[in-house]
Amino acid sequence: YDWFQTDNLVTIVVYTKQKDMNAELVIVDCEDKRLRGEIIMDDHSYLVEVDLDHAVSEDVAVNIAEKVGKVEIILSKKDNIHWKMLGQPWEGHNTFIKRTNRGLFYRKCKLVAKTEVTHDTKLFCLMLPKGTHLRVPTGQHVYLKQIIAGTEVVKPYTPVLPFLPLDFQEPPRPDGVHIYLMIKIYSHGLFTQALDHLQIGDYIFVSNPEGNFKKSQVQTSEDLILLAGGTGLTPMVKLLNFALTEVSCLRTVKLIFFNKTEDDILWRNQLEQLALKDERFEVQFILSQPTKDWVGKQGKISSSLLSEFVKRSRRDSKVLICICGPAPFTEQGVQYLKNLGYSQEEIHAFTA
Repeated sequence: YDWFQTDNLVTIVVYTKQKDMNAELVIVDCEDKRLRGEIIMDDHSYLVEVDLDHAVSEDVAVNIAEKVGKVEIILSKKDNIHWKMLGQPWEGHNTFIKRTNRGLFYRKCKLVAKTEVTHDTKLFCLMLPKGTHLRVPTGQHVYLKQIIAGTEVVKPYTPVLPFLPLDFQEPPRPDGVHIYLMIKIYSHGLFTQALDHLQIGDYIFVSNPEGNFKKSQVQTSEDLILLAGGTGLTPMVKLLNFALTEVSCLRTVKLIFFNKTEDDILWRNQLEQLALKDERFEVQFILSQPTKDWVGKQGKISSSLLSEFVKRSRRDSKVLICICGPAPFTEQGVQYLKNLGYSQEEIHAFTA
């Protein structure tokens, strides 16, 4: 890395030499005088972390030259002083190590909105701090951290979109300021109860993104099949949107959505509208505890249900099956899929 300055700006440049560098791979947190910039490169990360020589304003800009992999972090000086040095390095400064050894970094986010999705599920909108640059990649999750009764508790959640876009002219641009989380509130769940009691304007700690899902898995597929149980819908939201807006080789996208009752179906209306709008997309709702008025499919995840719905559009078409839900649902589902002859490479289980 290198750095240079003008009268009012300080620019830190990192030469990654990685051709497909993009905004999702750069995470910057600048608060008070501490600057932390992390660049993700596959399963490694590079870190710049210093206590800056002088104060900077909260607005941080990130520029990326994707073709050459050059990353610029641009800070605005509070005073037009000539800096003698960038700052005092922290322990991890200028290191390139495996991500698993890096440890999670958290920042304080503000709760700015909370809306009901169903009788027990809410959409939380969190605002990132001003000096943070963070984009959560499709298929990745973040951890929320709270102190509950004096104990630190951490839970993973997958960010969703604020709604399912129905016109696919162009992918929705993330505003880079908000993170949306769809969270089921459990009556006996300490963590979700504490979340539900947060007031607008309260803060919660949010980690850097984690996860091993790669968009390229979708970009080479012809059939995408999504199996979701309850709030296991969350990783499917961005995935659906990415698949239908940006992956032209996909012939079919199918969501098989398992719930207990009709009242539990998240975004049912939006999903049904999407199926009407885009002929490649089909949604199937399956209920385990339906009322007698329910005319759709019923049951729990099983080999027979999957053999009915999980099919290739052609005999040799390339398929990717993504599954997410409670641990037993996911484990059983993966086993059933393998029994039906799908290979490990064709299955991606979202687990945190």
